[in-house]
Amino acid sequence: MPKETSRTPEILIVAAVLAVGGYLAWRHYQPEPAAPAEAPVATAPAPATPTAPPAEPAIQHPVEPPAAEPAPQAPLPALADADPYLRDALTGLLGRERVLNALQIDGFARRVVATVDNLGRSHAPVTVWPVVPTPGRFAAAKAADGSELIAPDNARRYAPFVAFAESVDSAQAVALYRRLYPLFQQAYEELGFPNRYFNDRLVQVMDQLIATPVPAAPPAVKLVEVKGDVPSTRPWVRYEYADPALESLSAGQKILLRVGADNQRRLQAKLVDLRGRVARR
Repeated sequence: MPKETSRTPEILIVAAVLAVGGYLAWRHYQPEPAAPAEAPVATAPAPATPTAPPAEPAIQHPVEPPAAEPAPQAPLPALADADPYLRDALTGLLGRERVLNALQIDGFARRVVATVDNLGRSHAPVTVWPVVPTPGRFAAAKAADGSELIAPDNARRYAPFVAFAESVDSAQAVALYRRLYPLFQQAYEELGFPNRYFNDRLVQVMDQLIATPVPAAPPAVKLVEVKGDVPSTRPWVRYEYADPALESLSAGQKILLRVGADNQRRLQAKLVDLRGRVARR
């Protein structure tokens, strides 16, 4: 759904670059064996033989240990106390002004893993984004046949961020990601994936975003009808893609489609670069 009230494209790169970009992972529980019946004893079925618990999935894309630093690094803090440490680390990568103006540092590690995971699902709630909302509204334009399309001017709003994303040094960003990785992994486990590996999910979502086709023309959209007596005061958040196939894409893919074809290609190129640095294959 092309909802537009904030800095949504930043999620694609900030979550992937900063990580430092669906399926549900299920916890498997082995049921308790049934207790034998008390009577009649002679005909009671034997208790089921417990089976071994399912094996944990093999790690597909292990994170390489960080390279030796010129100066010794302070040990990572506990996740609950990590915000000041993360603020300093991100400031070293991006600069103080960018961190203050663009990022939500409170609970940053948890925000990143939740957003990366959500980008591969149908909805990425704004409440957990690691970026600061920015003014702006989604804009649609009338086509000759009366249908509505994503307005060409919509893409211009994203140009400054795309340029910023391209300016981030990928090697330095991934080096920082490796150093901070234990915090992201712990946050991912606490999110509800105790037997999963966050970097595998990151690569999976990156692959999904990279594979998103670039539309030949601005996609058609439609305004969803609101029923009831209370009028809608924010119609720009009620647009959906008119093509059901596009509307059924993941939240991250729909964001990419909204930023405009040129911006999409540039963001995907950045994701390809990053993927090559965090994935084994």
